[in-house]
Amino acid sequence: MYRNDTVLPFFAILFSIALFYAFRLDAIHLEQLAGEAKEELTPGQIGLLAFSAVFLVYGLIGYFSTWLEGVELRPGRHVPEPGAAVAVVSVLLAVVLAGLSGFFVRLLLHQMTVGPVSSAAQGVVFGSIMLVAALLLAIYKKYYLGDEVLIEDEHSEVPW
Repeated sequence: MYRNDTVLPFFAILFSIALFYAFRLDAIHLEQLAGEAKEELTPGQIGLLAFSAVFLVYGLIGYFSTWLEGVELRPGRHVPEPGAAVAVVSVLLAVVLAGLSGFFVRLLLHQMTVGPVSSAAQGVVFGSIMLVAALLLAIYKKYYLGDEVLIEDEHSEVPW
């Protein structure tokens, strides 16, 4: 039977934290050697951050999958019954998404008419929009969308 495991995601997140800590220790070591904080990152630091992000995303996807599908899939049809709290959270997230979208449009209009806007500000607002949209989709999948688990025989026409 298909099982979602939470052990591997836990160790992936733990390893991600360890890599980020190694990045921070390397940055502190370079600051001590140079006597000042450097603005640019070394290739080793970029590699540590990249692998830390990869393991963090892998771990979060594992926990997210466990939350959405459960630890073990059970055969049959599953029809969720969303409560009032889920509906309120969905509406609030939709309002936040609309507000962030309007704010992002205002940032773009400000950049076209008045002057440049920080790329970091645009990135944070757009990333927040994507995060809220992902949360809305996850809530929809978990609490509103029914699913059906089918079991088929292992015997098929495939020779192995």
